[in-house]
Amino acid sequence: MATEPILAALDIAAVRRRHGLVRSGVLSGYWSLTKPEVNFLIAVTAAAGFWMGAPASFAHFPWTSLLHTLVGTVLVASGAATLNQLIELRFDAQMRRTARRPLVSRRIEPSHALCFGILLSVLGTIYLAVTTNALASLLSILTLLGYLFLYTPLKRKTPLCTLIGALPGATPPLIGWAAACGRLDGNAWLLFAIVFLWQFPHFMAIAWMYREDYARAGYLVLPAGKSKDRFVAWQTLLPCLALLGVAVGPAIRGESGIFYFAGALVLGGAFLRYSARFALQMSTVAARRLLFASILYLPLLFALLALDRK
Repeated sequence: MATEPILAALDIAAVRRRHGLVRSGVLSGYWSLTKPEVNFLIAVTAAAGFWMGAPASFAHFPWTSLLHTLVGTVLVASGAATLNQLIELRFDAQMRRTARRPLVSRRIEPSHALCFGILLSVLGTIYLAVTTNALASLLSILTLLGYLFLYTPLKRKTPLCTLIGALPGATPPLIGWAAACGRLDGNAWLLFAIVFLWQFPHFMAIAWMYREDYARAGYLVLPAGKSKDRFVAWQTLLPCLALLGVAVGPAIRGESGIFYFAGALVLGGAFLRYSARFALQMSTVAARRLLFASILYLPLLFALLALDRK
């Protein structure tokens, strides 16, 4: 029939469109597996560590090494995020906030995610070893192992998982610092302490907002019973108070000037205000505002530190 070529063309076009959508869905699925929103903060803290650990001369700043550091660090972080979702696949399927993740929705097969996660992790650690130094690569390996084999299983065993998870979570500035100068000193550990303390109010806000989801999936990120509110309040307020003091450390140690000192106090005071409001109200609205404040706080603080470096 005369219409057959037209129908065939339409069918081919429809198939191509479907295949294009499938390819697009698969690519976006792999992108989602890497948790790019988390990688942004990881890259910011790693860059801050590198910036503070590198030579102070702007004219001789090793920009290429900084780029290598960020690429390697993000590769390892992406591999860790992928493997974490693979380990927690069965539990993610029971949570509303994770029900649309690529593995749960079957956009990506588990075997493919396993290969993808291992490939990213291995490439990242080798890349750091070749382009920066062995210490930066070793720190990335320890971060990967701590995240996958300590923090991830402890989420189902004890609310203290946040304390353990904050250790590998705070290593990106150490990786950056080590990549810049091949060693760690007191200033590097000061950056580590800032990120370590920052994670508590940040995660408490998330844990409270999705407490029912976590409980449904069997995660023990918060204690059961009446002690839950007190636990969340203390894990939010005390680290935030400590962070206010630790964050001015670079200025006290002479690594930055009065501009950073004033900015750290203003940012820390605002962060503490949102933390205190959440601790007192224990509402989803207050938790959401604290989460937003935490996401702004860290990049702004490290931007001030970079701009006012001595």
